Amino acid sequence: MERRHLSAMSEERLRERRSHIAHALAEAGCVAPDAEADELLRAVSEGTGQVPQLLARRLRGEPLAWITGSVSFCGARVLVDPGVFVPRPHTQALALGAVTLLPPDGIAVDLCTGSGAVASILSSAHPRATVMATDIDPVAVACARRNGVLALEGNLDEPLSPSLRERVDVMTAVVPYVPTEELHLLPRDVLANEPRHSLDGGRRGTAVLCKVAHAATRWLRPGGTVLLELGGDQANEVATTLADAGLSEIHTHRDGDGQDRAIEARRPQRAT
Repeated sequence: MERRHLSAMSEERLRERRSHIAHALAEAGCVAPDAEADELLRAVSEGTGQVPQLLARRLRGEPLAWITGSVSFCGARVLVDPGVFVPRPHTQALALGAVTLLPPDGIAVDLCTGSGAVASILSSAHPRATVMATDIDPVAVACARRNGVLALEGNLDEPLSPSLRERVDVMTAVVPYVPTEELHLLPRDVLANEPRHSLDGGRRGTAVLCKVAHAATRWLRPGGTVLLELGGDQANEVATTLADAGLSEIHTHRDGDGQDRAIEARRPQRAT
């Protein structure tokens, strides 16, 4: 009913509805109320629900992507089920970087895949490539599969087939990297709703990052690359761990504000 009602609205009435929603979101402290209002109206037009119910869920702090059922990521629409970590906009740079590193018929592995956003972008860009993903959360694995990702349930690289050892061209991972001691600094709605296991990276936030750094050496082919998302002042510690694991050509990627966002390392080519 609401969907038919929206389609029959005049442009002026629709603008009024959008303005009302955006005002309510702004009053609640949402940082992008106009964009969120558009997303809620899109969800209504697609039959997801009615405006009052969807708006009430957002005002209670529920992630927008859980309410609308999806998020825009690298120009694609990625499904996000309730309970699954929501892909962040800054992760798009990591995904696009991985796309440039993966050969058209290569092999990629995405650890801690969540909704499968990074893996789905890799698969879309390289349909002939083999793209595998893992996650410890069965809800996330199911969501990633709905996004067309070949996802396996298990901790980090444990579910991977031994046949992939030393054959992977690109390994990506957006692991939990918020320091335990800094979790209280996250927005209240994030702490109240999103899964803690997708956020808590242990002391200094580097516990899982360092595990993946060592895991990469088991799977990367000579010349293969690992790309890890990170934050804060974690780059030096992770770079040291990557070097100790035998990886080289280590490079930290920064965003437009000069903040460390990812780190890249390569497994050296074998001497000939």
